[in-house]
Amino acid sequence: MKPILFSFAAGFLATLICHQGMFTLFWLIGLVEAAPYNLAATAPLGVPAVLSLAFWGGVWGLPAWLVICRFTGAAYWVVALLFGGLGPSLVALSIVFPLKGMAFMAGWDPKVMLGAFLLNAAWGLGVAAFMRLTGQHPPALAG
Repeated sequence: MKPILFSFAAGFLATLICHQGMFTLFWLIGLVEAAPYNLAATAPLGVPAVLSLAFWGGVWGLPAWLVICRFTGAAYWVVALLFGGLGPSLVALSIVFPLKGMAFMAGWDPKVMLGAFLLNAAWGLGVAAFMRLTGQHPPALAG
């Protein structure tokens, strides 16, 4: 039960710190117009958008940890980066965007697709780092 709680918390915090931290950098250098840490209410519950995003980051933390924890050494970090960069990005671009009335795969815009990969790769690394900080290690490192 403990790894489940920690992986949710890791995904939640990685969203607030790593994902939104990277988004802040994008915003500061003018790559995106929308400001980070969006507090606008989301439907139907009126939860601030950034907290809704962090909740889903926590949900994604569960499968992320199930995949990442199988690796050690440099592979641990590479898998965290790739899982984060690919998994949530592909779901967002192919499912969430169309549900919100936006173009499938962002109309194949390479800048949007690369931005999504980088934001979510930062999140994946954050999940891996938070899991390490909480003492959750891959099985080969435990003990």
